[in-house]
Amino acid sequence: MSNEKLILDACCGSRMFWFDKENPNVVFQDIREESHILCDGRPLEISPDVVADFRNMPYPDESFQMVVFDPPHLKKLGKDTWMAKKYGVLLPTWELDIKLGFDECMRVLKFNGTLIFKWNEVQIPISRILELIPYKPLFGHTSGKNGKTIWMAFLKEGKHE
Repeated sequence: MSNEKLILDACCGSRMFWFDKENPNVVFQDIREESHILCDGRPLEISPDVVADFRNMPYPDESFQMVVFDPPHLKKLGKDTWMAKKYGVLLPTWELDIKLGFDECMRVLKFNGTLIFKWNEVQIPISRILELIPYKPLFGHTSGKNGKTIWMAFLKEGKHE
């Protein structure tokens, strides 16, 4: 599948930020496949193309032109809360998990490809994430309520084809 798709969303969840939630260029991956009714009665569908863990993905090296990495960002959250259902929850091993996730995203990214990373600082500051990884962002932008959501772009530099 990955050879025919240009983009991997490694933690797609319910595909909330995608304009085209069925984009034919994207492999939508998540560790979960589940359905819920949120507190306001709306349905929440997590239905990935591929069920896989971002820490150990089933794709060959250099499979995608772009990787989107939007992992869970909350560590203090009840497992059955609507926020946990909507966004997922970090495990107690979150520092290692985030590092492994970045490493896997870079592994499956083609040289000179782009990694788009999204993080919300409500519980863990982005500075802590950047301390955990050996990659440096090219640029970023804050958004959302109180500017707590940060989008960053990383380039996988390397050999030219």
